[in-house]
Amino acid sequence: FDVGLISTVQNQINEEIIPATHTTPNPIALNALLKQMVEEGCDYCFMEVSSHAVAQHRISGLTFTGGVFSNITHDHLDFHLTFDNYLKAKKGFFDTLPKSAFALTNIDDKNGSVMLQNTNAHKKSYALKQMADFNAKIIENKFSGLNLTIEQIDVFFKMVGSFNAYNLLAAYATAILLEQDKLKVLTILSALTGAEGRFDYTVSKHGIIGIVDYAHTPDAVQNVLSTIANIRKGTEQVITIIGCGGDRDRAKRPIMAKVACDWSDKVILTSDNPRTEDAKSIIEEMEKGVSPTNQRKAISILDRREAIKTACHIAKAGDIILLAGKGHEKYQEVNGVRHHFDDKQVLMEQLNLIS
Repeated sequence: FDVGLISTVQNQINEEIIPATHTTPNPIALNALLKQMVEEGCDYCFMEVSSHAVAQHRISGLTFTGGVFSNITHDHLDFHLTFDNYLKAKKGFFDTLPKSAFALTNIDDKNGSVMLQNTNAHKKSYALKQMADFNAKIIENKFSGLNLTIEQIDVFFKMVGSFNAYNLLAAYATAILLEQDKLKVLTILSALTGAEGRFDYTVSKHGIIGIVDYAHTPDAVQNVLSTIANIRKGTEQVITIIGCGGDRDRAKRPIMAKVACDWSDKVILTSDNPRTEDAKSIIEEMEKGVSPTNQRKAISILDRREAIKTACHIAKAGDIILLAGKGHEKYQEVNGVRHHFDDKQVLMEQLNLIS
């Protein structure tokens, strides 16, 4: 098939990669992309629809063949103001799906069933923890990948973590609902590698494991760290480098620091796209989430490069460094200016400098 993709990481038309400016572009840019996909013979477009896009009617006039709900966590409250508004925006997408479409939801998420309450689409579900239309079970989870049973078939995938088990199951279910062959779908999924900046890991010459992940909400950080906890042998240190973006949801800042401290052996609080805010002030808000018992494991280093350098020098063979928040991004935004900064590149440079 010829396929188009619209997402946070990148937009893509067949093999052509087009940089993404927003998860879901504005209506003019969005329809221009869709027009180009049609002209180039695309059979499908898979689009990541943000809550902002729903609330701002960026997708008005489009007819969807299906919609997939993965999960919803504490995020974007700077825009939606309340979690209820955020939830309603997500649900609003499913409410407008036509009768001919399918609405596929993760019912392991406590708000998964909410998405189906008022939809006219064909209701379908997927889950790891309870009975659903599509089920999977994690057999083994390690750094090299996942062993899953999907629909009574055992398959090894190159992705890591329970969150990727959900993503793989959602992709499988979507393909089946689009009337694709089960075995062919599983074969293709088994060959996939993770998206850039999503549990993107490397092992240094000294045996230090570095992981770059886009996790920038409390739930996402906990998901990544719990995945590491399930894989680690128990003796190695987990060192987490984390910050919070400026001009965004301030309420999550202390929560992010708390989650990082609760699940890590050492935590370095640092800058992460401060935008128009003072980076030091953001870190001070994060520090409020560090409990007295966790203060011994947390330090603050304003400069992100220095924070990464420090983590690499602290780490020993077998230790795990999680660099959270920016993932695939190639910049650090300060006072409206985007300066080049690539988390994975900087992490690998610093790991290679260790003697």
